[in-house]
Amino acid sequence: MSPNAQLTSFGERVQGKNRTCTAADLPLSGPCDAVIDPRGVYVHVPFCAHKCHYCDFYSFVDARNRQPAFVERLIEEIQAAAAYLRGPLETIFFGGGTPTLLTVDLWEDLLEVLADHLPPRADGEFTVEANPETVTEPLLEVLVGAGVNRISIGAQSFRPTLLETLQRRHDPANVQRTVRLVVQAGVSNINIDLIFGIPGSTLADWLADLDEALSLEPTHLSCYGLMYEPNTPLTAKLRAGRIQRVDQDLEAAMYEATIDRLAAAGFEHYEISNWARPGYRCRHNMLYWTNQQWWPLGPSAAGHVAGIRWKNVARLSDYLRVQPLPPITNVERLDDDGRVGEELMLGLRLIEGIPLDRLDELLTDGRRGPVRAAAIDRHVSEGLLQRDDGSLRLTRCGLLLADIVLADLL
Repeated sequence: MSPNAQLTSFGERVQGKNRTCTAADLPLSGPCDAVIDPRGVYVHVPFCAHKCHYCDFYSFVDARNRQPAFVERLIEEIQAAAAYLRGPLETIFFGGGTPTLLTVDLWEDLLEVLADHLPPRADGEFTVEANPETVTEPLLEVLVGAGVNRISIGAQSFRPTLLETLQRRHDPANVQRTVRLVVQAGVSNINIDLIFGIPGSTLADWLADLDEALSLEPTHLSCYGLMYEPNTPLTAKLRAGRIQRVDQDLEAAMYEATIDRLAAAGFEHYEISNWARPGYRCRHNMLYWTNQQWWPLGPSAAGHVAGIRWKNVARLSDYLRVQPLPPITNVERLDDDGRVGEELMLGLRLIEGIPLDRLDELLTDGRRGPVRAAAIDRHVSEGLLQRDDGSLRLTRCGLLLADIVLADLL
């Protein structure tokens, strides 16, 4: 039986009633094999103080009664996963949910085990996502003492009415307070998340949000157009006619204004939704966009190792029950053609695009090479893609229609 056939059989077992399969059962060629070289880990903390109406990540409101069991279980998972990773790690990223909602004593326990089993490199990137309402001096002291050197702050907007539309419950003034505390703690690498296209917003609102974020002197900005994800309260409001989408032309104007305003402020636009000061690209997210390997920790965390993608089960009760590695789902190993499509899709998200010599290799590897080549030529003629400086990349117009272009190349 071929490896792909074995994986298909495994995937079928995972998707069925048997939910006890774990990453240890995957055909990863064994712990510490040369094929396995994850350069980072993503850790998912599912707790939130409040569930925002646009969010479709696995998270839920927690009264702290489940935090100790979660951290105890996560520590076991870290110890087990260490057999599959070569440390120290280039990147560690704690996302959620709201990682900074964990109590300080639990962070101390967790970070001690992480340092023993999956330590960051001395020059590595160690990111923790933060809600402005949950950042304190004692917490930052523990995080920075353990090597955290990048904080990502979920601001989304500085307009109270727009935050209310998102059901995002924080005081905009606390973003400034959080940045001040983070800098005082010794962390200068700060990302701020913003969302444009919020119902009721204007171009002036968005420009004001950008200016307020820039005044805080972050090293990185992530600016996302609002997505109406299935099964979220925001989408239910849209379908019920209680809110209206921002006009597409206005949303496009907001995105183009972002490109211009941040370029003028000295930021490098390096990925469709991400801007950085020179030298401050998010190294962990670059693992995703360059198709590198990373290991998932925590419920619903997704990973990519040795050509196989999977996701930890998105249910805390199942996660707590199965040890030491959690149950997994969505197991997939792409065939050659699928890997070509994935590399094209990910590579073109980067503003620098795909080197033309690599593009030629990709178009001869997959069975859909001629179809993809024709699609590329069509999008070049339409002004959505361009070949220049030795690469294929999205044009400014193409950035606005990226979903259409990338879907043709998958």
